[in-house]
Amino acid sequence: MNIRCTMDPISWHDVNNLDTAPCLYEGDGDNGIEIFFENEADREIYRALGQDHHIVLQGNDSEEYVAEG
Repeated sequence: MNIRCTMDPISWHDVNNLDTAPCLYEGDGDNGIEIFFENEADREIYRALGQDHHIVLQGNDSEEYVAEG
């Protein structure tokens, strides 16, 4: 599952112009998240936080998993 996050995780503002906004893709291709930022400075702040603060998606394909929502 790939997710698109249009809220800048640094400023907590919605990013409206996705065509020109800086972004990062984190994940393995099958499970990933595309994160958009208001500006390049926010993207660099996010990158400088290191792996301990990054968003990680983990799939759950076990038999007990029930999708809610």
